Amino acid sequence: MSNTEKFRAARDLLLDARDDYNRARAEFIWPEFTDFNFAYDWFDAIAQDPQRASEPALILAEPDGSTARYSWSELSARSTQVARWLSDHGLRRGEAIIVMLGNEVALWETMLAGMKLGAVLIPTTTQATSEDLADRFERGNASWVIAGHGQLEKLHSVPGSRTIVQVGGVPETGTLHFEDSHRAPIEFSLDTPTRADENLLLYFTSGTTSQPKLVQHTHTSYPVGHLATMFWIGLEPGDVHLNVASPGWGKHAWSNFFGPWIAEATVFVFNYDRFDPVTLMGQMEKENVTSFCAPPTVWRYLIQADLAILENPPRKLVSAGEPLNSEVIDQVRNAWGQVIRDGYGQTETTVQIANSPGEPLKVGAMGRPMPGYDVELRNPTTGQLAEVGEICLRLDPRPVGLMKGYFDDQEKTGEAMRDGLYHTGDIAERDEEGILTYIGRADDVFKSSDYKLSPFELESVALQHPAVAEVAVVPSPDPLKLSVPKAFVILASGYEPSAATAKAILGFCREHLAPYKRIRRLEFSDLPKTISGKIRRVELRLAEEEQHAAGKIPPHEFRDTDFQD
Repeated sequence: MSNTEKFRAARDLLLDARDDYNRARAEFIWPEFTDFNFAYDWFDAIAQDPQRASEPALILAEPDGSTARYSWSELSARSTQVARWLSDHGLRRGEAIIVMLGNEVALWETMLAGMKLGAVLIPTTTQATSEDLADRFERGNASWVIAGHGQLEKLHSVPGSRTIVQVGGVPETGTLHFEDSHRAPIEFSLDTPTRADENLLLYFTSGTTSQPKLVQHTHTSYPVGHLATMFWIGLEPGDVHLNVASPGWGKHAWSNFFGPWIAEATVFVFNYDRFDPVTLMGQMEKENVTSFCAPPTVWRYLIQADLAILENPPRKLVSAGEPLNSEVIDQVRNAWGQVIRDGYGQTETTVQIANSPGEPLKVGAMGRPMPGYDVELRNPTTGQLAEVGEICLRLDPRPVGLMKGYFDDQEKTGEAMRDGLYHTGDIAERDEEGILTYIGRADDVFKSSDYKLSPFELESVALQHPAVAEVAVVPSPDPLKLSVPKAFVILASGYEPSAATAKAILGFCREHLAPYKRIRRLEFSDLPKTISGKIRRVELRLAEEEQHAAGKIPPHEFRDTDFQD
C-alpha cells in the first residue's frame, strides 16, 4: 500500500465515523510511515485527481472586494516550481527558513515548496520585532528568510548574514525576488524521500507564562496528526472552511493548511483591514462558507452584531485558543441554529480534546479525548490519577500528533515528557461521563482562603455583564485570605470606567458566583498580551504582587467593600 493509500484509509475512516465518536475512538489507529511528505504524498495526489484538480484549494478575499482562487493543480505546480527555484539558489534539505508572510498565496506556495525541498520551516508572525527575529534566527539556526517587502527594514537591523527572499514591492539589491520563481522549471524531486521523523516545522509558542519555547514538528506529527483536527471540525470534501487566525502560529497550520486539505476542503481567507462582523458575514455568505473557526475574542465581537443577517450560516462552528463561555454559545445557537464546539490543543500537539460532531454538548466543556489520544488527569503534586488534575497524554502508545520535542532543549523536553506522559501544564476536571472541562493553566490557578479558584470560571461570569468586553482575573494579595480574585477589565463601547460601572460589575458577579469565588477587586486597565493575542496573566499577577509588597494600592482599583450597603 502506498503512502497516499495508507493515509487516505485512515482519513476515510474518520470521515465515515465523523458523527460516531465511539466508533472513531475504537477503530482509529494512527497510520505508520517510514517516510512521508504531505506535499508529494497527499497534496499532489489530490491535484492529479481529475475530479479535484481544477477545484479551488485556496480562496483569498481582499478588503477591496477582489477575490483570487487557486486550484489544487495550480498550487501543486507552483510549489514544485518554487522548490526548484529555491534549490537552484542554494537552499538545501535540512536548512531552516523563516517564513514571515501574511495571508497571501506566496505563503501557501512556500509551505508546500519547503516540504518538497525537505527544508525546515519556521512560520513567523509579521508582527515580530527585530529583537524577536534575532532570537528566532539564533535559536532556530535559520540561514534563510522569505518575507514581504514591508518586513525588510526589520530584517536589515538584525545582526548576521542570511539569504533574504523578498515577496512583493520594488526589488531591493541583495535580495532574491520571489517573482522570479515564475520563470523556473516546474520540475523538482529529492534524491531520497523525507523520513517520517525528519524535522519539518519549528513553531515558537506564544509565551503566555515564560519565554517562547521552540516546538519541533516532523513530516508526520503535524501533517498526519491533524487527522484528529479534521475529525473535530467535521470537515469533509467540498467544504469551504474559514479560519480567523494569523500566519506564524500553530493554529494557522491547524485550520488554514492541514485540517481542510486533509479533508479535500477549500481554505478560505478574508484579509480584512479592521475586523467588522457585518463585513465578515457578508464574505461568508458570498463564498458559501460551510465551516467556521474563530477564537473567543472574535466570537464575542460577532455576537455584538445582528447574526440574523447571515442567511446561510456555516453548519460547522468551532472555537479554540481559550475556552468559550456559555453566553456566546447560546447567542450563536439561537441565531444560527448551530452549536459552537470547543476544542483544546497546543502548539506542541494537534487537537487533543474536543466536542466532536454529533455528540451532545456540555456548555463550557472542552469535550472528550480525540481519536488517537489517550488523556489522563494527574495530580500536579503527587502524580496520581485524579478527577481534577493536569492534562497529560500517555506516551505508550505515543500519539502521532505530539511534537518531537523542544528544539535543541533536552532539559525542557525531558521535563515535559517524564514518567511515560506528556505534561501539558493545563488543569482540567473530568465528570462522570468522561467529559473534560478546562480549569486553567497550572500557573494561573490560585488559592483564596483554602479554595482553589480558576480564572477562567470567574472570567466567564464577568464576561456575561454587557459592560465587559475583555477580562483577566488574577490573585491579589490579601492579609486574611492569602489572596482574593481581582478582575482587570476592558470595557465595551459606551461604558465609562467609573465607580458606578465597577459597582454594577462586582454586584453582577456577586449574584452569579458562590461567596468563596466572588471577584473582590476590579481595575479598569489594558491587558498585556503576547503578539499572538493571548493574555499574559503572569504580568498582571507579578505587578499586583509588587504593588502590594511596596504597600501600594492601585489608584484606579475598586473593591467590593467600597460598595457595601
